[in-house]
Amino acid sequence: MQILISNSSGRPIYEQITAHIRAAILRGDIQAGEQLPSIRKLARDLHVSVITTTRAYSDLAAEGLIDNIQGKGSYVRPRDPTLTREHALREVEKHLNLAIHTAHTTGLTPTDIRACLEALLANPHPSPYEEQP
Repeated sequence: MQILISNSSGRPIYEQITAHIRAAILRGDIQAGEQLPSIRKLARDLHVSVITTTRAYSDLAAEGLIDNIQGKGSYVRPRDPTLTREHALREVEKHLNLAIHTAHTTGLTPTDIRACLEALLANPHPSPYEEQP
């Protein structure tokens, strides 16, 4: 599992780790029952504090995506379609809220925003978060 973190993003590192692992689980890149790297190994691989990786794994467990079993490790839980949809909706809502706030602060109207969203839905662009060839 490759996790890319940025010290200049302004987003806490534990949130970046959580987001990468969450996305991999929701995409199915990491399967139910699969063991995640140990907290210490992940911290060592990413050159971050064990506290940082512990926080990321704790957040994933709180979201119901993984089980942390003391002395055994962290394992991906079976996917719950309802939970998967809720995660997706929360993530989209977060990004849409940011986009709407940006649109309002730059003077765009609700009509402008709807037109922009309709255009994007009709002709989706590649994700800026995925590696491009």
